[in-house]
Amino acid sequence: MSAYDDLMAYQRQTEALAQVAGRLSWDRETVMPRGAAMQRSEETGALHAVLHARKVDPRIGEWLEAAAQEPLDQVGEAQLRHIRRSHERTQRVPEDLAAALARQTALAQGRWAQARADDDFAAFAPVLAEIVALRREEGAALADGGDVYDAMLDDYEPGAKAADLEAMFGALRPGLIALRESALGAPAAPKVTGRFKPQAQMRLARQLARVCGYDMTRGRIDKAVHPFSSGSGDDVRITTRTAEDDPFNCLYSTMHEAGHAVYEQSIDPAYALTPLGAGVSMGVHESQSRIVENQLGRSRAFTGWLYGQMRDAFGDFGIEGADAFYAAVNSLHRGFIRTEADEVQYNLHILMRFDLERALIAGDLAPLDLEGAWNARFEADFGYAVPRASLGCLQDVHWSVGLFGYFPTYSLGNVYAGCLAEALRRAVPDLDAQLAQGDMGQAMGWLRANVQQHGGLYPPRELITRACGAEPTEAPLMAYLEQKFSALYPS
Repeated sequence: MSAYDDLMAYQRQTEALAQVAGRLSWDRETVMPRGAAMQRSEETGALHAVLHARKVDPRIGEWLEAAAQEPLDQVGEAQLRHIRRSHERTQRVPEDLAAALARQTALAQGRWAQARADDDFAAFAPVLAEIVALRREEGAALADGGDVYDAMLDDYEPGAKAADLEAMFGALRPGLIALRESALGAPAAPKVTGRFKPQAQMRLARQLARVCGYDMTRGRIDKAVHPFSSGSGDDVRITTRTAEDDPFNCLYSTMHEAGHAVYEQSIDPAYALTPLGAGVSMGVHESQSRIVENQLGRSRAFTGWLYGQMRDAFGDFGIEGADAFYAAVNSLHRGFIRTEADEVQYNLHILMRFDLERALIAGDLAPLDLEGAWNARFEADFGYAVPRASLGCLQDVHWSVGLFGYFPTYSLGNVYAGCLAEALRRAVPDLDAQLAQGDMGQAMGWLRANVQQHGGLYPPRELITRACGAEPTEAPLMAYLEQKFSALYPS
């Protein structure tokens, strides 16, 4: 066997163990007994210690050096690029720090969930302070003298820089604020009324997941406090949540997570259990969930079909006609929760988190002061006060598990989705006629061919550029939002 073959055989085992670690996380958020938290923390820490040791094994450097001299195709070169990057980054983080982070974040997630249920930020603040301290230490090691936050961002969006994202987000902000102010001054959109049984919501959610292309023979849908997608290849699981007075929470969370899951299920099977066998970045990942949820799932055409499915599932729910239903699905409204925000205000939630977490990592904001800083910023951006912590700084799981640098990829994903939707409509001129029949087949086929099948073959920005025929910018997203919401809320 060649050095490349030896390296890939070793890497396959590492990738398989990483999938097991992901399954432990899925179990923790769905069916794990509450009393198992401490033991699960130890299990997770032990497994991550093994993974860390494998990633810094000195043989990897030897194999990389030898394999670089071998004749490799584009796929082989891409595999080496990913393995080299992971090996170099992992070597910078001491094994005891990696294990401590894994243990502490596994434990902190349970503490966060309890604090959220109790609306008690003070109970969680010391835990958050420990997570921030550990992540700063890790970030400094990864940065190797460079910008610490950029080093963290690179975990989720390779090659991205905070300064570039700040400029992009700054270009979005004025248009978003203008749309929001115009819409919130208009008459309120219709609202669904009644009680929606969780079992009926879940049945329709599973139907929608299949419409989005999700293969239920290689996945499953469960409930969790915070919806997420987990896994790759032939085992990709998603979660959603139900609220008896709000079926959209369940249905659109499911479509969002199905977008993530279909991406993982659609990657070339030849890349399974290799560095190319997963989504290339969180920004690209988010583009797949957002285009499914929003540009496709919230379109006038698709909501016309969904209205009929809702009537079949729930009977009369207080909205008469497909046009009123479209307005209800796309209503701009006051609210506190990021995952329930409309398309216009969602990015304002992200821009706030982006600024706050940069301040936390830079040391400009103490973790114990986060609640006050959050509430002040929210009131300045949205115009009303946060009444309790579960609607404020405790609503998201991300910081409790150390995911600093993750939040900006949500808005970057929206930007990518805007570019992809523009290209998709050029490629599929009769898209609306298909969506009106509840048919996403051709749309998902285009995404599979142009984005999903490639996995990690191309760097994120290059992948989007190849799919769209132009470098990604915020302009298509802003044009889409202005066209859609100016029509829904004419001044």
